[in-house]
Amino acid sequence: MVRITLFWALAYAGFGLVCALKGTRLFPHGGFLGPSASGGAVTAVGVLAALTCAAVSRYGLRPALRTLLWTVCCLAGLAAFSLLMDVITLMFGQGVDSWAAAANHALAAVGALMSAATALSARTGLPRTAAPPPSAAPRPVQLVAWVGTVAFLPYAAMKQIWAFGGTFAGTSGTEMRVVSERNGASGIWLALESWGLDATMLLAGLGVFLLWGLVRPWGQVFPRWTPLLRGRRVPRWLPLAPSLIGAATLAPYGVLGVGYAALATMDVVTIRSGDLPTPQDALLVTWIGMVAFAVYGCALMVGARSYWLRTRPLPRIVDSA
Repeated sequence: MVRITLFWALAYAGFGLVCALKGTRLFPHGGFLGPSASGGAVTAVGVLAALTCAAVSRYGLRPALRTLLWTVCCLAGLAAFSLLMDVITLMFGQGVDSWAAAANHALAAVGALMSAATALSARTGLPRTAAPPPSAAPRPVQLVAWVGTVAFLPYAAMKQIWAFGGTFAGTSGTEMRVVSERNGASGIWLALESWGLDATMLLAGLGVFLLWGLVRPWGQVFPRWTPLLRGRRVPRWLPLAPSLIGAATLAPYGVLGVGYAALATMDVVTIRSGDLPTPQDALLVTWIGMVAFAVYGCALMVGARSYWLRTRPLPRIVDSA
């Protein structure tokens, strides 16, 4: 794992160096970093990761080096922000705003996962057994999952009203379809809307399915309707990878959005109407969307932590007799 992480670190540092030399902006929404500075920041993270991995290979996973790996993980996680938005745009839109920024998000997400895996490797010298039996999360964690699920209901209702052609926040479904076409929505997106289905609502449904898979035993074993995998354990990374990406994107996005909506409600800042008739309509839609993202993102974080702890391999008990 250390060698693989080292390979990523060198590739990431090289990617940042090339972007810095070409003047390519890797953080389009971070105005405080210019094109060269953003590439330099990426290069610095890659170099730090490479030096840390080289030291781990030589001296072993010492506490100080483990701390540096977690530092790299956090920095890479910040750089991966909005990767989920890039994926959604590529699935249902015509393209991302910046391919270089999207590539940076993807590479940073890979690096965050690999740095965490390296930091968690070889925590003890004990051999490991198979994963423990499937188990449900504690009741408080399941309650958090319920809260995360319920938070999406107003958002799903709003989206479906528009998909069915109804009017919400002063805007009809037909007007929202025109907005989608003007914003470059793909044929799949428009086809789903014509069938009375909203693509983001479907993604929200998949997100709720993922959340409950993290807290219920069935999320640890492949179901019966998968003939080749029936009864086998689900690899830990399969639900954890999208969970961590989703939580790292939606939780801060939603929390910051809720803060912005609160300031707009108190008339501290002015909210633009955008594609909606009035600022009040835009504020209503913002509250519904941001609360859903914030609550679900935090619930996903709690569920992922519980899943990680419940699926950890147990130390093997050696019979001395």
